Amino acid sequence: MNYRAALRFLGRLMLLLAGTELAPAVCSAFYRDWGDTSAFVIGAVLTAGCGAGLSLLGRSAGQVFRREGILIVVGGWVLASVFGALPYLLTGTFSSPIDALFESVSGFTTTGASVMTDIESMSRGILFWRSMTQWLGGMGIIVLFVALLPELGPGARFLYKLEVPGPTAKSLQPRIQDTAAILWKLYLLLTLAETMLLKLAGLGLYDAITHTFSTLSTGGFSPRNSSIAAFDSVWVDLIIIVFMILAGANFSLFYGLRLRRNWKIWNDSEFRLYLQIVGGATLVVAVDLLATSAYSQPLRALLDSAFQVASVLTTTGFATADFDSWPTLSRLFLVTLMFVGGCAGSTAGSMKVMRMVIGLRYAVREAKQIFSPNQVLRVFVGGKPVPENVVRSVAGFFILYLSTWALGALLLSLGGPDLVSTATASAATLGNIGPGLGAVGPTQNFAFFQDPHKVLMVILMLLGRLEVYAIAALFTRAFWRA
Repeated sequence: MNYRAALRFLGRLMLLLAGTELAPAVCSAFYRDWGDTSAFVIGAVLTAGCGAGLSLLGRSAGQVFRREGILIVVGGWVLASVFGALPYLLTGTFSSPIDALFESVSGFTTTGASVMTDIESMSRGILFWRSMTQWLGGMGIIVLFVALLPELGPGARFLYKLEVPGPTAKSLQPRIQDTAAILWKLYLLLTLAETMLLKLAGLGLYDAITHTFSTLSTGGFSPRNSSIAAFDSVWVDLIIIVFMILAGANFSLFYGLRLRRNWKIWNDSEFRLYLQIVGGATLVVAVDLLATSAYSQPLRALLDSAFQVASVLTTTGFATADFDSWPTLSRLFLVTLMFVGGCAGSTAGSMKVMRMVIGLRYAVREAKQIFSPNQVLRVFVGGKPVPENVVRSVAGFFILYLSTWALGALLLSLGGPDLVSTATASAATLGNIGPGLGAVGPTQNFAFFQDPHKVLMVILMLLGRLEVYAIAALFTRAFWRA
């Protein structure tokens, strides 16, 4: 293990993070909130100091390979979360370091679970930082890091594969730095497009930017207490639905669409199934809302159903209605979608549509194998065979993910609220979704949990964002073996 190389690049990452803290400082200065401005500058200086120290410790340390890559990714997310909590403490937003860490981790992992009890009473600068952490975490601070540091060498590929969610990480260009740069350019383009459309729909620039940050990152933080419902605008709802669905799709498809200038994007089996899930779940929920008289207006039922289905499936967590008060079937559908998530290579969390497809086809193959034990059967997705190592990885991921969720729910139930609340809180934090049901429903928050529970959910959020394997690797002897 080349610890000095890991320290060097972690230091560079902290310097990058320090630079991003200047954006909310400018926002605070614009609104003449000089106390918050100085707090953000102090936070940036402390973060930069840590980065400079780590860089000096790892000076002339050599290249990064697989072990160092895992250490950089896990260490990078932990350090970003810790130093990202400083503005909450320095501005007095939270007096508890655990609350500040929870909010920071929830931001960077794009979970959207919050311990803020009155969001609109907070300063503009701190709410801007809160949304910006989600935007940085959405595409991935490590992916941005890879794009900006060509000297990473062969280690760049390991970092990229660990950072991009999904069973496989496609490379759009031979050089992985070029791929990372392309993804961030697409991300920036979509950010600009949504901001402009929300402005045209009547939102102020501040609301347009902060909600765009939270939409494209599938994070869900809003500077409004009642989330998107505060605007009571059909156009705002429709714009955010479209961009949530886009954010939950594989970003490499957008690049391919740009190159080919046609609609072959529909040939992607995962994307096609993803849209079918959105459409099918929306219709089922809308019909259920109307059949149970929860709604009397069909168009409103359809709009709210589409919004909440897209929000939960893409793990965004925005709300236009209190879906915890919806009929049982609708709530059951939404809880099921919490475990599905968006496409591989998207900013969405949870298990991903591609893993669901591979997992189900693997189960069918095993059932067929019982009657044809000597026949060689392959798992196919989109007409192409899936490598056996990917199939094994998906099977292992299912076991680790569901076991982690069950253990999390069990531990949260010790001194916690009811079973529905703890089970969905575990699913919502591990899947980086945000709201659950019961005491953690869309109109509630996570502030009532005890500190040990909040620490546990911090761990669940990091496990979900790093897709379990990266952190699990740290607990194996093989990882630390020289």
